[in-house]
Amino acid sequence: MRVLLVEDDMVLGSAVRDQIAADGHSVDWVQRLDAAGDYLRAAPYDLVLLDLMLPDGLGLNFLRKLRASGDVTPVIILTALDQISDRIEGLNAGADDYLVKPFDLQELTARLKAVARRYSGNPNPLVKIGELEIDIAARTIMRSGKTVTLTAREWALFEAFLQHPGNLLSKSQLEETLYTFDAEIESNTIEVHISRMRKKLGAGVIETVRGMGYRLEQS
Repeated sequence: MRVLLVEDDMVLGSAVRDQIAADGHSVDWVQRLDAAGDYLRAAPYDLVLLDLMLPDGLGLNFLRKLRASGDVTPVIILTALDQISDRIEGLNAGADDYLVKPFDLQELTARLKAVARRYSGNPNPLVKIGELEIDIAARTIMRSGKTVTLTAREWALFEAFLQHPGNLLSKSQLEETLYTFDAEIESNTIEVHISRMRKKLGAGVIETVRGMGYRLEQS
């Protein structure tokens, strides 16, 4: 997934950013709502983590404008406001989930996975594709009874396929899953990772559609 983190607390923001990156996702971190708006206009995101109290305004107002514009990007609110009325207001404004500070980083990981599964149209964390048995929640893959280990970038690409079952994904779409504003993607990065993934998962698991992109084998 590609995640946009909107949080002005430098200690918390750093910890959350590092956790998301350790989970194998790409993450961009901003501390202001105006910057968040710029980032969302510049690139597609799979998820937004949104603090409610930012230096240049209220996260809820930002969320309402986002939804009013037709943007349906999943949003998880991160806030110290812990009243039931605050949670209801956040959900009514269009949030998909709500985490009260302080929170355990492992819980954040679980919430991200749950939201991603809902929006991929596959709420079941257990997926079978050919000889592969995939546990999306645990991020494990078994091939003919043997564990397959993917690198963080390989898992990010594989997760993109799992979130769009049967869909053709272009090279540029796959690059977006790895891209952050402080990192460059080389021209042959996707080809190299796909080649390595085929060796681990099986040659026929990821199909190449010449000149158009790649597609995951149907379960």
